[in-house]
Amino acid sequence: MSEKKLSANEGIKTRSNFLRGTITDGLENEITGALAADDTQVTKFHGFYQQDDRDIRAERKEQKLEPLHSFMLRARVPGGVCTPAQWLTINNIADELTMSGSIRLTTRQTFQYHGILKGDIRPVIQGLHSVLLDSIAACGDVNRNVLATTNPIESSLHKDVYQWAVRISEHLLPKTRAYHEIWIDNEKVASSEPEDEPIYGPTYLPRKFKTAVVVPPHNDVDVYTNDLGFIAIAENCVLTGFNVTAGGGMGATHGEPDTYPRLASDLGFIKPDDTLKVAEAILTTQRDFGNRESRKHARLKYTIDRMGVDAFRKEVEARSGVTFQPVVPVTFTQQGDRLGWVAGEDGKHHLTLFIENGRILDFPGRSLKTGLLEIAKVHKGDFRMTANQNIIVAGVAPEDRKQIEQLAREHNLYGGTLSVLRENAMACVALPTCALAMAEAERYLPDLITHYEALQVKHGIEKDAIVVRMTGCPNGCGRPYVAEIGFVGKAPGRYNMHIGGNGLGTRLNTLYKENITEATILEETDALFARYAAERVAGERFGDFVHRAGIVGA
Repeated sequence: MSEKKLSANEGIKTRSNFLRGTITDGLENEITGALAADDTQVTKFHGFYQQDDRDIRAERKEQKLEPLHSFMLRARVPGGVCTPAQWLTINNIADELTMSGSIRLTTRQTFQYHGILKGDIRPVIQGLHSVLLDSIAACGDVNRNVLATTNPIESSLHKDVYQWAVRISEHLLPKTRAYHEIWIDNEKVASSEPEDEPIYGPTYLPRKFKTAVVVPPHNDVDVYTNDLGFIAIAENCVLTGFNVTAGGGMGATHGEPDTYPRLASDLGFIKPDDTLKVAEAILTTQRDFGNRESRKHARLKYTIDRMGVDAFRKEVEARSGVTFQPVVPVTFTQQGDRLGWVAGEDGKHHLTLFIENGRILDFPGRSLKTGLLEIAKVHKGDFRMTANQNIIVAGVAPEDRKQIEQLAREHNLYGGTLSVLRENAMACVALPTCALAMAEAERYLPDLITHYEALQVKHGIEKDAIVVRMTGCPNGCGRPYVAEIGFVGKAPGRYNMHIGGNGLGTRLNTLYKENITEATILEETDALFARYAAERVAGERFGDFVHRAGIVGA
């Protein structure tokens, strides 16, 4: 029997010499703004992607110019927490070293820059390093930025859970010295020890790996959409352990039914001290059993479906030495963020600010970037980026609340009127920079939400918080498959429409209409909203209604 052929990326990782590749040589090549093709896969492990502006790609080709290459760099910020001093540097890097000048909050609870020229990558990474931030493992076939519930109200419990998110992130970091050699020291780090990756091995994971830690009843991180999840269990606000989940993932490929979104399976309950052992065992099981021939089938969800949940659980128990206990029942009540002011148990106040689709830039009438900069100059607490692309000004003392609110209002970060529909909407970047995008998302969703707001008013349901999400392709970075209404890009101006998520992030939606344009989207939504307004029962969410009414099945 002939051996299966490994995917091209496996060869690239094998040849990369623990993620070095020929990146250093490529940085010194001034003839092109790009890096070598293999290196563009290796650099993902260092936290950045090579991109080009697709809006002007054809124009540059006619001028016999190469595409306008630039890079998107994503930071690693476990739990999304950073200091005001760090934010000042984050802001200054955007101003000085990116073409776009923007900061974008991501659905992975961190930030990323767009439009970095090749010669500026090292200064960006060194700038982040100067304030104890990095970008290693923010992308690539490794465990990526670890999410954690951003709720700062129950301070002691959430602080404990946040610390576990940090510990998981640090424990599962690649150990290669390449990151510091290339970006920080600019020279090979002297060591008598041979290079090794004790957790990952020389070829790392078959595919990306995402982890989240959540505190019920607030599922702001959509924990079941992650490869690995830890659901905090507490008694009297004291952490007693975690329910562990595995096998979530949003990616799919159009026209290939053997690829699909999946919610994670429950493995069982563990004590806090077993967290790192179990996290490592799940990761190494995926390392050894994951599909390395087809990247479309390489995520942990396919490994678990192939092995079976029980066999996977037994393998993890054998590797970790931990026996899972029965899952502790939990209830989730909310998927999105709570905007505005809330008071914590420690007497501090916390202001959650809405950032539409996570794009922090100064817009006409809304100087978001300047406003956050001014807040960072005086804020004494911290900033918390959310997995829904918003930001919390956390830990505000009562005597400082007036000043923070005044700055937020002056820059229209707070105080305007937003529909609950818009507050809960989310989109990925998509065009013009994402190479995978088939349709618009970030640039189009705000306009679609405006149409939806009018339809809500028409049918008297404008106070209903319906979760709407859009992505430019089926990879699902904006987690559209757990939205009550999800749009997945199919082609320019065309989307697949999915409906039926439950607004809690614990149920997948269902494909409702395929390859439709805006006109059909609005026509279908008008009819759905009309039925919802007329036939719903008290307190029923839109996603629950379309199931009960038989409009879509499970």
